[in-house]
Amino acid sequence: MMLIMNTCPDKESAEKLARSLVEKKLAACVSIVPIEKSFYRWKGKIEEAGECLLLIKTKARLFHGVEKYIRANHPHKVPEIIGMKMDKAETFYRTWVERSTV
Repeated sequence: MMLIMNTCPDKESAEKLARSLVEKKLAACVSIVPIEKSFYRWKGKIEEAGECLLLIKTKARLFHGVEKYIRANHPHKVPEIIGMKMDKAETFYRTWVERSTV
């Protein structure tokens, strides 16, 4: 299993991306967590913005498919896409993720 983290600039784009990842069975579940403020460097300046964090639960082998889909449908030029393999997960949850994705 894999957890992929991605940030979106607003609730609308986060919900659109989350729903489509689940509809396409690239993810079993996508949780949206509001972030009050993020600080980051962009084009030589320190920026700050509110964002939404997507927690995308999927199969490890689907990482590149999820990455490709996010790049094609994300409003940012350089979207955050961080994948972490999960070697521990409750058995029934792991099975549900496996059955809920392609």
